[in-house]
Amino acid sequence: MKSQTKKSIIYLFPLFILLNVLTVKATTKIVCIGASITYGAFIENRDKKSFPSQLQYLLGPKYKVFNYGVNGTTMLKNGDNPYWETLQYREALISNPDIVVIDLGGNDSKQINRKYLGELYQDAVSLIKNFKKLKSTPRIIVLLPVTSFVKDKSGIWDPVINKQIIPSLQQAAMDMDVEVIDMHPLLIERADLYLDMIHPNRTGLGLMAGKLCQVIIQPRDQQFKIDLSEYELIQSSFYGYKNQNFLFNGRQATIVEPKIPARGHPWIWRARFFRHEPQVDIALLEMGFYIVYIDTAELLGNKACINHWNSFYAYLKQLGLSKKGFFEGMSRGAIYVLNWASQNPDKIQGIYLDNPVLDMKSWPIGLGSATRDEEVYNAFLVDFKMNGKESKLKSFMASPINQIDKIVSGDYPILILCADSDKALPPEENTFIWEAMRKRFNGNLTIIHKPGYDHHPHSLENPYPIVQFISNQYYKSIK
Repeated sequence: MKSQTKKSIIYLFPLFILLNVLTVKATTKIVCIGASITYGAFIENRDKKSFPSQLQYLLGPKYKVFNYGVNGTTMLKNGDNPYWETLQYREALISNPDIVVIDLGGNDSKQINRKYLGELYQDAVSLIKNFKKLKSTPRIIVLLPVTSFVKDKSGIWDPVINKQIIPSLQQAAMDMDVEVIDMHPLLIERADLYLDMIHPNRTGLGLMAGKLCQVIIQPRDQQFKIDLSEYELIQSSFYGYKNQNFLFNGRQATIVEPKIPARGHPWIWRARFFRHEPQVDIALLEMGFYIVYIDTAELLGNKACINHWNSFYAYLKQLGLSKKGFFEGMSRGAIYVLNWASQNPDKIQGIYLDNPVLDMKSWPIGLGSATRDEEVYNAFLVDFKMNGKESKLKSFMASPINQIDKIVSGDYPILILCADSDKALPPEENTFIWEAMRKRFNGNLTIIHKPGYDHHPHSLENPYPIVQFISNQYYKSIK
């Protein structure tokens, strides 16, 4: 059993990923365009400590990173200091780059620029187009702005970044089919890593460089593409990624596609509450994972639910996705995941549970301290054919807690994120019971405790610990 609390994170790469840097056959030229954070404003010895310089150090001699940052510049052509008018922009265009990293948008949130924010999407599209049409056909990566802790609403204001800047950049990245990396959560709990509440210090910039490095050198399959042509598709945006919606055996299904699939075509299956607290899903998309979902609400992991999941899993294999997948169960979603896992332990690479329902007698039945949800409870009675058998609820044995041996027989790791003050799903009736049975997990259970937290919010503002748990298992599978 591993038990830990939230703590500061540094990026540590698996040896396999670091060795991948050394196998690059020719020098890859990377240009980083952006404003003061890219430039390295206020950083002592910025030639070595700016984030492009630290990226160069991490990537090694097979890459050549150029810093074209200009202090105070905007993505907006009508901004107070447009990047478009700089010498560095022209130099970047003629440099014949292999990779272009675009880190603009923070200065666009200033009050002086907000009246032009309706133009931000089109200006971002135009900038991306200008690099896409280069003869070098570069790989383009758009960085979403890091968190700003400034209190002055006239300055670089985080609510504007969150609600207006980031959605515009995500949509531009999706429509232009280029990569997008969400840097905003990376330092969201680390104001101590800022020089002035706007500019990260060298450690914060190192974290930015680490995340970007991991995306750049992630093993990818450039040729792979899934074929969903047999279905009538409704396409939408999932935070800058192509979200394909279709009916599968009468159920709404969704597959979100990464920009460049990772080697082995990994995926994570969101069991319930699609789009809710999507931090983990977004980070995995950046790494080349697919996000998959089928709406089986509110079957609560019963036989019909498992049959639907079996069919959808078979279809994922048919599409060419990996044989084993990762599963994400938030709240009641854990029932869906674990009941299916009890019958399919050989198809699972890892499971992430978040404030999970593990004993249905606790919820939705309500025999413990949890408040019964009448709507879900009535669905439960139908799903498990318990109508008229309420006297037998105390002996109900179809909960995940009753199937631990079957669930863990596949010897895959399980991560539980547990809010220790959860009133809706008391951990004393769910997670803590599993924790007490730790010997039966043979070391494959990790619990991240969130002291003082209630049921909401799920996930972590910076999802790195969860993503690292998943990515470590993925790297092991492709060695």
